[in-house]
Amino acid sequence: MTGGFFFLQLVGTIFLESQPKTMAHRSGFSICFLPCADDVMCGVEWALQALSQLQFRPTEKVQFGPYLTWAFGLRWGTCWYCINRLRIPSRHFSLVSILLALSLLREMARENPTENALCLLRTRLCDPNFAFKALSHSDDSNYSKLKFLVSSSITEACNNSILLLGPRGSGKIAVLELVLSDLLQEFPDMISVIRLSGLLHSSDNCAFKEIARQLCVEHQLVFSRMASFDDNSQFMIAMLRECGLAHKTIIFVLDEFDLFALGKQRLLYSLLDAMQSVTSQAVVIGVSSRLDADMLLDKRVRSRFSHRKLLFLPPAYEDIQRLLEHILLLPTDSSFPPDYVIAFNAKLQTILADERFREIINTYLNLDSTVKHLLRYLFRAVSDMDLESGMLSLENFKTALSNIQRHPKLECIKDCSVLELYILVCMKRLEVKEQNSYNFNAVMKEYKSIHDSVKTADYFARNVCLRAFEHLLQRELIGFADNRGQNQSIEFSPVKLLISSHELHQGMKSYGSCPAILQQLMDRQK
Repeated sequence: MTGGFFFLQLVGTIFLESQPKTMAHRSGFSICFLPCADDVMCGVEWALQALSQLQFRPTEKVQFGPYLTWAFGLRWGTCWYCINRLRIPSRHFSLVSILLALSLLREMARENPTENALCLLRTRLCDPNFAFKALSHSDDSNYSKLKFLVSSSITEACNNSILLLGPRGSGKIAVLELVLSDLLQEFPDMISVIRLSGLLHSSDNCAFKEIARQLCVEHQLVFSRMASFDDNSQFMIAMLRECGLAHKTIIFVLDEFDLFALGKQRLLYSLLDAMQSVTSQAVVIGVSSRLDADMLLDKRVRSRFSHRKLLFLPPAYEDIQRLLEHILLLPTDSSFPPDYVIAFNAKLQTILADERFREIINTYLNLDSTVKHLLRYLFRAVSDMDLESGMLSLENFKTALSNIQRHPKLECIKDCSVLELYILVCMKRLEVKEQNSYNFNAVMKEYKSIHDSVKTADYFARNVCLRAFEHLLQRELIGFADNRGQNQSIEFSPVKLLISSHELHQGMKSYGSCPAILQQLMDRQK
């Protein structure tokens, strides 16, 4: 019995040594010498209880758990994991079976690299700072320019003011946070960061009070909530002077900078005017989505502004390619199995080099070229990764694109009847024939010509067609050509299609019971 127990200890030790360190740490146990272990079943129970801490996903029904719980006094969860997975009959439940169970459970307890890869990619996509690191290596990048301007202001003890301008989602805040985190590591005792938002602190009184509060927290001073506007203003100027004498730079980050330009602009004037002094040492960084934010400043404020601006434009396709590789490629020096990393990265490189993938990315960038929304799109694509194969595929990106793109017209076409599809195709044929002005009567003539030429069974009475025509008007798939049509009879009012040929063709493709003749007519017009 003692030999069997120590053999069980050996199996458990091999199990732990074969697992990654993170897994062993999370499981919270290590199999070592156990005092008072006279019976092998004590060791079995202890080891299986430790294994039960690892999260398996059992699919079979429990068959022998109750008997083993009664016979050996083991916990229900212990038997549930072991017996249910291996389906060991109770009559064969011996020490050999237990050791076999431990051995096989060791293999099943290995972390799934696919799920870990999916978790890693999602974590990267949710971290804008990680994403923008791929775009910050160039000397011409906004990251390099901004870091140079701020670092030179710190080292040379001079004042500066900068505006970061670009559309929302272009990475202004992400790049700024990267710069500030790097500078705080390089100059830990020479920087104080004060953050304001125009959405919260556009009022001058509120802004000065927030500046005073953050300065007091930064320098471990007592903040007075009852201080007046003038007291907070004088406190800010005094702190700028004291920090300048101590060779410490205060960086003011003004998010939604254009909102601070509303009203009398006393905050901007006081701040920029105090920076004209030789003793002060500060940097003002404004962030705005308005490209004309500097033109909103008053003359007295504009004269004190340094007029340095960094424009955040949509990245080029080469930068997008570098960003995709930076985010989606798995690291080679990690705990992932080397074979899995090589196969995953090779498959991804094949996808990135595919011309169809480039068309998908260009289609999405034509909709929205900001990096923020590109990361959302990639998150959708990664979330659709097949966990069995553990690889990304081109279909993942196609599905994500179709889910993001909203086509309300296509959804309306899916709900149309067959007669309504006939009317839409007839109207499209009239437009192809360069008949710019047509009404319900012209559509009915075209409908009759299709029926006479093809002899289809889908032929409806005129009053039924009129009801379908009115339904299309209500759904706004077609509309009146001018305002006079609303005052005339529907049969004689000129109408026009409100959907494009491509939308009509795609909608009919996705229509389950679309007649083949309509598909053929649309294909001829392409």
